[in-house]
Amino acid sequence: MASKPSIPKGTRDFSPAEVAKRQYIISIIKSNFEKFGFQPIETPSFENSETLMGKYGEEGDRLIFKILNSGDFLDKVSLEELQTINYKPLTSKISEKALRYDLTVPFARYVVQHQNEIEFPFKRYQIQPVWRADRPQKGRFREFYQCDADVVGSKSLWQEVELVQLYDAVFTALGLKGVTIKINNRKILSGIAEVIGASDKLIYFTVALDKLDKIGEEGVKKEMIEKGISENAIEKVQPLFNFTGSISEKIKQLSGLLTSSAEGMKGVSELQFICDTVTKLGLKESILDLDVTLARGLNYYTGAIFEVAPPEGVAMGSIGGGGRYDDLTGIFGLKDMSGVGISFGLDRIYLVLEELNLFPETILATSKALFINYGEKEAFYAMEAITKLRAANIKVELYPDAIKVGKQFMHADRRQIPYAVIVGETEMNEEKFALKNLISGEQILVNFDELKNQLASI
Repeated sequence: MASKPSIPKGTRDFSPAEVAKRQYIISIIKSNFEKFGFQPIETPSFENSETLMGKYGEEGDRLIFKILNSGDFLDKVSLEELQTINYKPLTSKISEKALRYDLTVPFARYVVQHQNEIEFPFKRYQIQPVWRADRPQKGRFREFYQCDADVVGSKSLWQEVELVQLYDAVFTALGLKGVTIKINNRKILSGIAEVIGASDKLIYFTVALDKLDKIGEEGVKKEMIEKGISENAIEKVQPLFNFTGSISEKIKQLSGLLTSSAEGMKGVSELQFICDTVTKLGLKESILDLDVTLARGLNYYTGAIFEVAPPEGVAMGSIGGGGRYDDLTGIFGLKDMSGVGISFGLDRIYLVLEELNLFPETILATSKALFINYGEKEAFYAMEAITKLRAANIKVELYPDAIKVGKQFMHADRRQIPYAVIVGETEMNEEKFALKNLISGEQILVNFDELKNQLASI
């Protein structure tokens, strides 16, 4: 007996209705990307391992899906190496490629490879799937789409201002009110680490701090101590765990804490410009908030850091994030090429819109009308009309078999097709069509132009 088919954990199949809703979100994101001047590119689903490894920190490296070399993937491995069971050197010999972990590092690789063809500053957007060997849970998948917008080749803080506006524009268009756009700056985190004498443990410090909302204050402190950060140093950052007030009040507190750190004060100055400018320009539906515990574990951020939280009351992780990376392309040989970018979490945004019932009822993943098939002569008459309707961009279809009419209506009902078009001998003789509303049951007799106008208005 054949085994029951299944799919890998952390992946999903999507029904026609789900795909229609996903495409609705993507279309809004895409239209706003283009409205803000971003151009589309695409990169391969998998990259050379050396392109990805070492770019996301230890945690990220562990979550990268490696692809076994084709053919005899153990061909380059000696018996002695196999017996040592040391996976790190072994991995590089049996796997030379990996599925992309995000879209930012492949973008950096793209910029370096195509630098002579690109007009800088280069504003690109990319909407493609990525893969992470993460533990699946609500809102966290192993295969998911990222929708990224990045600007490379400019250090201007106006880019950060525009990206905050872009977040607000997209979420407003989706009808998602009360989204919080959190902002911080890696220079501030570097400054804090410097002030407490833990500059050599900056990565450990930021990774632990970034988990504050997940493991709490005591959990963060415990992790910092385990990573070699002294209790005395942790005592100095105690104010970070109780940072409250308006953005201007928080910036004032940071200025006092970081007076002795030039790097930290530079971060404060950058934050002040972005926050003050956004506040003056105003946001439509989103809230901008300074979150000093926002660290994000990715190694390449050097300036502003963004993370977007869903409206209050929605139990979901971040639905977007990003930041400034001053020299990401340097890892591929192109120095001093600053960039900044943000990402939209399509899958989580979908779940939030579903939970809040924000998808428009007009999103249809199906035809507007089903033409009932009464036989060959009637089907030909119907297909002549169907061909013209499709040319006018109206989604219609003919039931392929001349089976019992009741079964054809049942098919339309199960497909959630709102109208049926009935074409019998009487309708053909009068050059008319009977249009039936399958929800109300109302039926009217119309000519082709009336049929076209009725279906186009749905």
